[in-house]
Amino acid sequence: MMSEFKEFAMRGNVLDMAVGIVIGGAFGKIVSSFVKDVIMPPVGVMLGGADFSKLQYVLKEAEGKAEAVSINYGAFLMTIIDFVIIALAIFFVIKSINSLKKKEEEKPAAEPKPSNEEKLLTEIRDLLRK
Repeated sequence: MMSEFKEFAMRGNVLDMAVGIVIGGAFGKIVSSFVKDVIMPPVGVMLGGADFSKLQYVLKEAEGKAEAVSINYGAFLMTIIDFVIIALAIFFVIKSINSLKKKEEEKPAAEPKPSNEEKLLTEIRDLLRK
C-alpha cells in the first residue's frame, strides 16, 4: 500500500497540482489585499464614504456578553469582487496560453530536407531523363 501511495504521490500531475494549489493560495491572498486595500476604499468614497467591510444587517442587537447577530453583506460583496478578479486573471492566462498553442498549430510544418540518398536518386533520375 505504501508503494502504491508513493507511486501516486510522485506522479507529475499530482506534483503540478500541489504547486498550483500553493501558488493559487498565495495569489488569492494578493487579490484579497488588492480588493480590500486598493479597490474598495475609492469605491467607498465614490459611494459616500461607505466602508464595505462594515456593511451589515443586524438581526439581533448585542446583549450582555452575547455578540450581535448580523448578516455581513459588505464582506460578502468584497469576496464576490475577489472572485471576479481571480476569475478574470485565470481567464486571461488561459486565453494567452490557448493563443500560443493556436499559433504553434498554425505554423506550417517545414518540409524535411531530402537525405543524401534521395538527392543522389533525384540526380540519377534527372540524368536518365536526358
